Amino acid sequence: MKILFSSLGSHGHTYPLIPLAIAAREQGHEVVYVTSETFANVLKPHDVEHVTGGLDIGAAFAAATTSPTAALGDARPHDVDPKQIARMFGYVMPRAFATDLAPVIADRRPDLVVHEVANIGAGLAAQVAGVPALCHGFGRMWVGEEVLTDDAVALMRQVAEEVGGRVPDEHPMLLGNPYLDVCPPSVQEPGFLATANRVELRPVPFAEPGELPAWVTGHREPLVYLTLGTAFGDAGVLRAAIAGLAALGARVLVAAGPTVSTDALGEVPDNVVVLPWVPQADLLPHVDLVVHHGGSGTTMGSFGAGVPQLVLPQGADQFSNAAAVTAAGLGDQLLGEQVTAEAVAEGARRLLADEAVRDAARAIAAEVAAMPSPHEVAATLPRYA
Repeated sequence: MKILFSSLGSHGHTYPLIPLAIAAREQGHEVVYVTSETFANVLKPHDVEHVTGGLDIGAAFAAATTSPTAALGDARPHDVDPKQIARMFGYVMPRAFATDLAPVIADRRPDLVVHEVANIGAGLAAQVAGVPALCHGFGRMWVGEEVLTDDAVALMRQVAEEVGGRVPDEHPMLLGNPYLDVCPPSVQEPGFLATANRVELRPVPFAEPGELPAWVTGHREPLVYLTLGTAFGDAGVLRAAIAGLAALGARVLVAAGPTVSTDALGEVPDNVVVLPWVPQADLLPHVDLVVHHGGSGTTMGSFGAGVPQLVLPQGADQFSNAAAVTAAGLGDQLLGEQVTAEAVAEGARRLLADEAVRDAARAIAAEVAAMPSPHEVAATLPRYA
C-alpha cells in the first residue's frame, strides 16, 4: 500500500508522526513524507522518502506578517498579533500545502494520506483528490479560541473554497477524517473524547540520535531537565529557572534550543550543564523532574516516562497543556510574572518530594504503555484505504 504522510515544517508537528511512518515502512508499505526541507536528513536514516513541500513555521510566520524580515524566533509570544497567527495557521500554510501536495498526490497516487492535525492543507489536497485520509494528532486537542480562533477557521474555509474542498462545522481541523489520538484519554479534552472518531495511538517520543552526558545514566542526585522547546525560547525565563533549580542541590541539564544562544545564559553553577540540544527521547527516562514550556512533545514524552512536570507556558497550546498537567495532579504550573527563581525553586522542591505526584505520573505512564503501539496501528492502516 502507498501511504503519504504530511506535517507542518516544525519539530513539534513532525516528530510525533515519524514513529508511525517508520512502522508503516517496516511493515512493507511504500511511504513518502511531505514536509519542509528541514526534515529530509531526519527521515533518510529510517528509509522514509522525503519530498519537500509546504512551508516551515518560520517562513510561514514571515509570510503572514507585514514585515518581510519578520522571524518567529525573534518574537515573544505576547508580542505576536493573534490575527497574524490566525493567518499563518489558517491560510498561509494550508494554502501552501494544498498547492504543493496536489501534484504529488496526482503523481504518487497514494492509497491513504495521513495528515497532521494542524496541516489541513494536506488534508484538503487528499479530500479534493478523493484519497482516503487519517488525521494524526500531536497532543491534546485544541478547543475553544485559545489556539483555534474563529478567524483561523474562517480562513481555513476560504482555502477550502479556493481549492475545491470543504471544512466541516464539527472538529474542522479533522476534515471529517478518523483521528489518530496520541493523547492519553485521562487528560484528553472530555468533549472531544465524546464526539470524535478516535483511534488511540501510543505517543512514542522521537529524537535525532545524539550523545547524552555520561553522568546522566549514573547520577546520584536528583536530575532535573529544563527546556523551553524549539519555538518560544526565552533567555530571561531560562535564566530565572536555572537560578532557582541550581539552589536545589540537584543536577540540572538545560536544552537551550534553537532560539536561545547558550552564551545568552551566561555563567552557570557547577551543578548546571547547558547544551544547545539534547536527544530528549533518550533523556526523559533518566530524569526526576521536567521543567518545561508545555509543548505537546515534551508533555506527552513526560507522560510516557512517568515524570512529574513543572510547566512554564510561553504560547499557543502550552497554557492548555499546563492546566491539564496541574488538574491531573501530574505537576504544577507557573504563569507569566510568577516565573521567578524563588518560585521555580519552591515548585521544583515540592514536586521532587511529592509522592502523590509521583504516583500520578507512574499511573499515566502505565496508561500510555497500554495504548496501541505505532506498529500495532500501522497494521490496521489498510482498512482505512
